[in-house]
Amino acid sequence: MDYAFFLKMFAALFAIMNPIANLPVFLSLTADKTPAGQRAVAITLIVALVVGCCIIALAGNEILAVFGISLDAFRLAGGFLILLIALNLISGEQSKAHHGTEKEQEHHASQENPAIYPLTVPILLGPGTISTLIIFRGQADGLAQEVAYGAAAAASVVLLGVTFLAAPFLEKLLGQTATSVMSRLMGMILAAIAMEMMVSSLKALLPGLA
Repeated sequence: MDYAFFLKMFAALFAIMNPIANLPVFLSLTADKTPAGQRAVAITLIVALVVGCCIIALAGNEILAVFGISLDAFRLAGGFLILLIALNLISGEQSKAHHGTEKEQEHHASQENPAIYPLTVPILLGPGTISTLIIFRGQADGLAQEVAYGAAAAASVVLLGVTFLAAPFLEKLLGQTATSVMSRLMGMILAAIAMEMMVSSLKALLPGLA
């Protein structure tokens, strides 16, 4: 397995999904449920996330081909989108691309079972996550990186699932300070990854810059 590829992809997915920063969102959307009810929502969310990630990983490049979009062009657009999400994390704000507008968030709160919508889509499996999965899938070259790709995606989903399954306990353990620090740290890592994506794609699209 290509460990460098694994760490880069895992860091990107972890920063975008950000289990710690999204834990308060999960708790607020399941506030009317018992601990058992919260775990049921978390399990449904995990299953939906696994299915969604598999579909994107298998069909993402084919979808780009249908629209005639090159991987480098998509990587440039995806890198820019991920950079915007990173800047929101650094400033302590929620990304509208994943969390929606204020009106959409009001609609989110009215959902009886928020596992699929809005927790899976668009909060966790939103534009940033989808872009990351497609970009790294296109970059994976050889069996070692293919294995690293699957391992990074699986590790991200497992870590997210464990965090949400332990939500009642973590709610008491973690405070606002820990959430804020984690959000800023993940924002910095995500910004660096986004810049690397954009620079690499610009070098490919505009060879004169290399």
